[in-house]
Formats: sequence, C-alpha cells, structure tokens
Amino acid sequence: MAGAIARFKQRFFAIDHVPRSRKHVADPAKGSNAKRINMYLRWMVRANDRGVDLGLWKRITPADLMVPLDVHTGRVARELGLLERKQDDWKAVEELTAVLREFAPLDPVKYDLALFGIGVNEGRKR
Repeated sequence: MAGAIARFKQRFFAIDHVPRSRKHVADPAKGSNAKRINMYLRWMVRANDRGVDLGLWKRITPADLMVPLDVHTGRVARELGLLERKQDDWKAVEELTAVLREFAPLDPVKYDLALFGIGVNEGRKR
C-alpha cells in the first residue's frame, strides 16, 4: 500500500499545484503514517454493512488496507500490547496492521474504530 500511495502522490502532483499543497498529501516513503489517506481508503473499500464505510471500490480488497493510525489508536494499541514502536509513523502502521492481520486476515482494519473509540473515550476521562 505504501507504494500505491506514493504513486498516487506522484501522479497527483504531475500537474501544477500551489506549492504549499504538497504538505497536505502524506508520503509513507518519508515516514508519514498517512492517516487521512488510509482512512479514505478504508471508507471507499470496506463494505457498507454497518453504516460507517461506503464500499464503493471493488478493485482493492479490505485485506490490502492499512490501519489509519493516529495518537489515540497508537496509544491504545501500545497499552494492549499490539504495538511496540513508540512513534506513530509508517513503520508503526505496518507493525500494527500485521498484528491485526493475525486476528482478521481478510479485514485487519475492522479494529480501527474500536481502538480509536477506546482512545478517545479514555482521553475524555483524563
């Protein structure tokens, strides 16, 4: 998926854009966790059976997705022993997704909302 995101960025910026717009498109090759792009891919690929995702794209399977990693998801994953890496970067995305694939090889990202929700709700308690 990192390669696909990099190719998207290359093609996207093949035409002229305002220079500052480059910072808004993540690049896993530079270590970015690409949270927004991974979230978008999740919405477009995962089936629309729970009212969260759209399931419009069929050429990418849920098994190919990478977890949209943010501070909440990363913290909870570390607390649960699912993630050892300290930074919330692309290597952490790969590590966490690999662990989640052990639980659900066909749809590892299905745990994303649970990890995020626990993290957000715990943050409110603090």
